[in-house]
Amino acid sequence: MSAQTLGTILAGGRSLRMGIDKALVPVGGIPMVEWVAAALKEVVDEVVIVGRDEPMAGIPAISDLRPRPRGPLAGLVTALHHAAGRAVVLVAVDHPLVRPATLQGLVDLLDQEAVVPVDGGVRQTTCAAYPAALAAAADAEDRSGGSIQSLLDRLSCREVWPEEWAAWGEDGRSWYSVDTPAEAGSVLDRYSTDS
Repeated sequence: MSAQTLGTILAGGRSLRMGIDKALVPVGGIPMVEWVAAALKEVVDEVVIVGRDEPMAGIPAISDLRPRPRGPLAGLVTALHHAAGRAVVLVAVDHPLVRPATLQGLVDLLDQEAVVPVDGGVRQTTCAAYPAALAAAADAEDRSGGSIQSLLDRLSCREVWPEEWAAWGEDGRSWYSVDTPAEAGSVLDRYSTDS
């Protein structure tokens, strides 16, 4: 278990497609925030939820440094600030089937660059690990109106391609976003939960 890495649940979005607070939407009878927290707790010794003013499910909350809807980069900036020199494992609250083995794989590869899975040619930035060294650049990118993708376009990052993450037993479930009530009801059928 890593004490040098802060587990961060990204939960500052407005849940427009879901229609209700995504964090509380049940998957298999368990709120999504609890699924994500349980996976993170197997890998790190501290978990926080970013983008909230009040704790949820016993998880301490960290308000965004720059309140107003800004996207995942604002959550990353807040997390890196709160982490105070530690790395951050960032997972969106709508990724309920995130696998501890995948999170551990990301942490194991972490050095001075972000470690980001790539699936379908797209960097999965809301299921990734970010080093403390990224804090200043992330803050500058956020202030300029950028995104995590634009930040990683400018900086080198450790991309984890399918042949590598598949060896961890990953099949894409860790970054599958549950955005609608129908998806919340079907995600356990889409991915068997025995792995």
